[in-house]
Amino acid sequence: MDKSILCVVILAAGKGKRMNNPNLPKVLVEFNNRPLLDYVVKLSQSLKPKQIIVIVGHQKEKVIDFLSKFNSNTIDFAEQNEQLGTGHAVQQAESKILDEINDILILSGDVPLLTENTINEFIRMHNFYSSDASVLSSIAPIATGYGRIVRDLEGRFSRIVEEKDATEDEKQIKEINSGIYLIKKDLLFRALKSVQNNNAQNEYYLTDVISILYNQNKNVNAFCIAEFDEIQGVNNISDLKSLKL
Repeated sequence: MDKSILCVVILAAGKGKRMNNPNLPKVLVEFNNRPLLDYVVKLSQSLKPKQIIVIVGHQKEKVIDFLSKFNSNTIDFAEQNEQLGTGHAVQQAESKILDEINDILILSGDVPLLTENTINEFIRMHNFYSSDASVLSSIAPIATGYGRIVRDLEGRFSRIVEEKDATEDEKQIKEINSGIYLIKKDLLFRALKSVQNNNAQNEYYLTDVISILYNQNKNVNAFCIAEFDEIQGVNNISDLKSLKL
């Protein structure tokens, strides 16, 4: 895959209610004197993609103002007016994506430690295996709370199971979903139209896209190449304090 026809979509619409700062969007909370989103945008730029789209929502004006400091014509934004889940967030980018884009890399704006080496290797493996959809995964020392990567007897990706839906055996799995995906553009947006919100949160989840594509016999892979520490998102003050450069 030529990165010049890659679009990076960054999820940055969250409220961050547990960050104890109602006047600041979560992605602008600082870690080591830099907003969380700064790390993710600079990582995205290092890949030299054709396009970067940041999904904004809560206090969008502050996030858009921050993005203007990058002075880049490759960065655009799309607005998620209602918090209806990660799948719904990505859908908001569809009308902004250039026709020539082939693949969509989906990153979270609150995951600051993901490395350039890991994401470049993720892209390389997606390309090498001619994946339709790829999931970045990792081995967790304690997997409680994470979606697990279920594999078949040959070690091939089978599905992602959320903790609340996991059997006791599945809860023993240490390989977890990072929430970072690389998916063919046309397949992604077609699958998103089939995602339902019949879950406890009434939200549209990106993980459902992976299930839909797998069930359509598309080439779906999970690449377990990320260090656990580098895929940590920030959901509360405790998470922020536990991050280590």
